[in-house]
Amino acid sequence: MSDTAFSSLPLSQPQLDALTSLGYDSMTAIQAETLPWLLKGRDVVAQAKTGSGKTAAFGISVLNSINPRFFGVQALILSPTRELAEQITSELRKLARLMPNIKVTTLCGGKPIGPQIASLEHGTHIVVGTPGRVNDLHSKNCLKLDQLKVLILDEADRMLDMGFAEVIHHIIDQTPESRQTALFSATYPDTIQQMSESIQKSPVSVKVISEHKQDVIEQLFFDINKNERDQALIKLIQHYKPANAVIFCHTKKQCDDVAQWLSSQQIQAAAIHGDLEQRDRDQALIRFANNSCPVLVATDVAARGLDIAALEMVINYELPRDPEVYVHRIGRTGRAGEKGMAISIVTPADAPRVVAIENYVSEPVHYGNLSKLKTDSGFTLQGKMTTIQLDSGRKNKIRPGDILGALTGDAGLNGQQIGKIDIRDMSSYVAVEHSALRQAMNYLAKGKVKGRSVRARQIR
Repeated sequence: MSDTAFSSLPLSQPQLDALTSLGYDSMTAIQAETLPWLLKGRDVVAQAKTGSGKTAAFGISVLNSINPRFFGVQALILSPTRELAEQITSELRKLARLMPNIKVTTLCGGKPIGPQIASLEHGTHIVVGTPGRVNDLHSKNCLKLDQLKVLILDEADRMLDMGFAEVIHHIIDQTPESRQTALFSATYPDTIQQMSESIQKSPVSVKVISEHKQDVIEQLFFDINKNERDQALIKLIQHYKPANAVIFCHTKKQCDDVAQWLSSQQIQAAAIHGDLEQRDRDQALIRFANNSCPVLVATDVAARGLDIAALEMVINYELPRDPEVYVHRIGRTGRAGEKGMAISIVTPADAPRVVAIENYVSEPVHYGNLSKLKTDSGFTLQGKMTTIQLDSGRKNKIRPGDILGALTGDAGLNGQQIGKIDIRDMSSYVAVEHSALRQAMNYLAKGKVKGRSVRARQIR
């Protein structure tokens, strides 16, 4: 499709106005390739990485299919993690901001099931959820899928990697055969092909792979001996001095060990992986996103849903086995017009993985010389902000403006001392400068937000 203007699509005026208000001037590659087919009701299997605009692609098409007068589940979007599901829900609500009476419900594990059941009882148009919780609620007869018109599987490769294949097929068996099915995946292994063949009807195949050019993302590989990873990691951080970074590891234990090692070297870091309590995973992501913790050490699955526009550096503590995963990892930096850097630490045993990456991207990788780096042994990296959690959220009708108003009004903080405000269902998080922490906490211990007392605590 040559015309990339959203106005070239058969969308309602409220949808077009919402896109304009969000600053969506023209379609990204994945949107231009998939939206015309999705809006025609065709099944689509699309390969595209996080950050390509795929959420808006399927979100626009889903909203276009909804009949707001019928309060039954008309669209179901499955995602691998709660973080990604909440991100999708947020995007859908933005896209539907000018469409009256569109209700979106998030169904994920790690949260009480009671409020989710209550939300379904009141009726909803779109469900976004993780396979396990969606299946649980369907088995309890709380979630009806017999009127489903659209099914979206987002990051399907990771859902299969996480062992959800059987649950996904069971969910799909409860939906009408007449549904439209779209499958989005960052990679395209044989298991995705097999799933597509089993659940889709003559799907249109779309592949949009972003090339990471050296002028946007500088990629460097550093050779080390087997037991030098930790020292190499510190040396690289002390030389390049990034403001923030995501470090990818293979295992959960490796994430914990690396985060502890960095913290012992005055590099503030948090680990995120599947063994953490959901609350701890949420808070680590929130602190990273609001500049309270500059380094995140993560597994690939745990980092799904992480979308930071100004991420300076990605470090592969170990190379992934799949070259597509390498491309997906490094694509998290160098976004929104910013330049980024991707560093990989490799041992002689990693040679086959390096060759696989070179073959996949059709160009040789570039090596740096660790011994020639100038390091600053006194360099420390700490969060510029600190995070406060409040015990009130969306369910209490709390909005970001309520928190901002309380802190800049009666509490007396300067607006520049307040950072990102994140509103969740039952709690809220606000980042404040270190120098303003005591003043903010003193007010919150006695004062009110939106006319009610709140409990507040610092998140470390």
